[in-house]
Amino acid sequence: VICGQSKAYDCDLIVIGGGSGGLACSKEAAALGKKVMVLDYVVPTPKGTTWGLGGTCVNVGCIPKKLMHQTALLGTAVEDARKFGWEFSDQVTHNWETMRTAVNNYIGSLNWGYRVSLRDKNVNYVNAYAEFVEPHKIKATNKRGKEMFYTAAKFVLATGERPRHLGIPGDKEYCITSDDLFSLPYCPRKTLVVGASYVALECGGFLAGLGLDVTVMVRSILLRGFDQDMANRAGDHMETHGVKFLRKFVPTKIEQLEAGTPGRLKVTAKSTETKLHSNKQGVYRYE
Repeated sequence: VICGQSKAYDCDLIVIGGGSGGLACSKEAAALGKKVMVLDYVVPTPKGTTWGLGGTCVNVGCIPKKLMHQTALLGTAVEDARKFGWEFSDQVTHNWETMRTAVNNYIGSLNWGYRVSLRDKNVNYVNAYAEFVEPHKIKATNKRGKEMFYTAAKFVLATGERPRHLGIPGDKEYCITSDDLFSLPYCPRKTLVVGASYVALECGGFLAGLGLDVTVMVRSILLRGFDQDMANRAGDHMETHGVKFLRKFVPTKIEQLEAGTPGRLKVTAKSTETKLHSNKQGVYRYE
């Protein structure tokens, strides 16, 4: 693929990463007359989850989170409706698979829209994993393992980040991350959310809103880096609405008690308190 104005390189600009930043950058450069290529590739999670063009926000972030949060709000609205005169005798239940299909279909339409937009802007999109081999040269490997080499005068790195695993026995084998949750093919049922970032609390919040049993394991404080008065108000609100918090603990081991979807796991955790009570020995088991 020769896409550059200069004979020295294939392209004027190669953007590595097809999320919000990479897409905006590549289209703007193309609009200014540059020959541009975008490489985007999602390395599958340990559970095999992958997704299309658009980055974290579109595929495993803002968009699916808001749709699932809206699902939870609809359930609350149904319950509130009874208090204001709406009468219906059947028990209200939620179907996880129907929600997942609706969310995935919407995200799929966005993925296609981004591909069309790149084509319309004359940006060359390549679904391959990029690695530098020389200062102006990359190797691009697609999902079938085929390798191609491209050169460019300039490069933009817009690769974003991914959730990190815990680095403890059983984490990659048995745990899922937010990357997996938004397209999980089955309802997770009783769930332990490890961490108290905004991603953790948002996921715990909508899972509880769907009627699931949710516990959040907090290492130290909620929403580190945010105003702590507001963070604690958010935590109090979540507790009022059924989310349980296990504070000052970190997991040390994950074991599988029963296989299945979702199956049953056992989590062993230790206290992060400097002084432990001898009767607790700093160990907690959650199943």
